[in-house]
Amino acid sequence: MSEIKKYLVGMFDDDDVLLHAVEHVRHAGYDITDVYTPFPVHGLEHKMGLEPTRIHTAGFFFGATGLTVALSMITFINKFNYPSDFGGKPNWALLAYVPITFEHTVLFAAIGMTVSFYYLCKLWPGKKPIIIDERTTDHLFAMTFELDKNKDSNYINAVSELLKKEGAIEVYQKEV
Repeated sequence: MSEIKKYLVGMFDDDDVLLHAVEHVRHAGYDITDVYTPFPVHGLEHKMGLEPTRIHTAGFFFGATGLTVALSMITFINKFNYPSDFGGKPNWALLAYVPITFEHTVLFAAIGMTVSFYYLCKLWPGKKPIIIDERTTDHLFAMTFELDKNKDSNYINAVSELLKKEGAIEVYQKEV
């Protein structure tokens, strides 16, 4: 069973106010655990200082693997497993293999990137989602700060006041 974590949650009702608040909270030196939004907010990942994803690099390698598997399979079949001579045509005609190599490349890249995404996000079938506030699935935005044993009431009060000053409509603590 997982341990219970305590969060300080600031609720916002506008994405522009949220972006402005994230920028000022980070500038003040506080570490934001996560931001929950009902829809994608353009530029939020940059304001939060998140690293760009490298999933596209994994996609390239998965696609290259699919290309290699397809060409190896076709070569093995045409040269060794079932060699056929069709009117003097070559056994290895690359242009004839473009459709199957393209499909293998796309298939391997798509499946590989999907599995990699689920692995990196620690998602699996049947996992119970952590929902900080039900309203973030509809119309509100939540900025969260993890409260561990090192964070005292001065920290909580300072962050709460900053969030209210930056436009939070509600600030509260929640255990998950």
